[in-house]
Amino acid sequence: MRLVYPLATLALFALLALTLAVAIGSVPITPTELWAVVRGAGEPLHQTLIFELRAPRALAAFAVGGLLAIAGALMQVLLRNPLADPYVLGLSGGAAVGALSAMVAGLGVALVSGAAFAGALFSTLLVFGLAHGTGSWTPTRLLLTGVVVAAGWGAVITFMLAVSPSEQLPGMLYWLMGDLAYARSPWLALAVLGAAVVAAAPLGRSLNVLARGALQAQALGVAVRPLEWGVYLAASLLTAVAVTTAGSIGFVGLVVPHMLRLVLGNDQRLILPASALAGGTLLVLADIVARTAIAPEQLPVGVITAMLGVPLFLYLLHRSR
Repeated sequence: MRLVYPLATLALFALLALTLAVAIGSVPITPTELWAVVRGAGEPLHQTLIFELRAPRALAAFAVGGLLAIAGALMQVLLRNPLADPYVLGLSGGAAVGALSAMVAGLGVALVSGAAFAGALFSTLLVFGLAHGTGSWTPTRLLLTGVVVAAGWGAVITFMLAVSPSEQLPGMLYWLMGDLAYARSPWLALAVLGAAVVAAAPLGRSLNVLARGALQAQALGVAVRPLEWGVYLAASLLTAVAVTTAGSIGFVGLVVPHMLRLVLGNDQRLILPASALAGGTLLVLADIVARTAIAPEQLPVGVITAMLGVPLFLYLLHRSR
């Protein structure tokens, strides 16, 4: 029951956030009208707004936020560093280079997403290969390699923006800042999120031991190296799917697991599913603000998460001191 009550509370908040996301917009939908749509008796305009526009975007935001938060929680266990986040290993940079290359080539949205996914996976293999070298990698070596590779991707991105045609720059910049405007199909991201939560459930005890250190985990019978490889690859895959769906969105994977640990403790059996719910809820609420703050114009949701994440993380860091 200790795990049920926090998760039930977070699930309720997630449901409320999703309800707000489909009700708030340029055409507001009242609770009565929303209930009529759910029963199949609503007005055609409201049905179109909910089922074709707002609900897919809200579900995509929830899936991306959950993926980033779980990836952040896994990275923090892997690196034994509460300040680690999914983008620290250059995954976002690799995905950005792939997506921007497809945009420069004039490819369609589907191919841009595919190129982003390929770039993220290439960056994963590159960082892992360089960190492994001729011996074995350590959390510190992996972290430093990721930081250097991320800096290299940043230089490539700057070069691509400098030489790209001016008419393509707005779309490229919006993608780099994180944009859910074109996230019309959330089902792949939701499926990956559900699979991640189910797969992480039996690993909670092993991850609790791993968080205390590799030597202690090995002494207690945990297969440390395969578990570390699995955690790294899983976090990379989750980040790649999130970046492919909505572009580069920062601070969700950093702030959400850190905040939950301060409130709920450090039990990974609770932190991982709680991260999925809290991360999804946070990004849904941030996307509502992005859609309505300067309506009819829309802000990139990555701007909102940064504006919320920076002061919140500084507060949490000060409180945990």
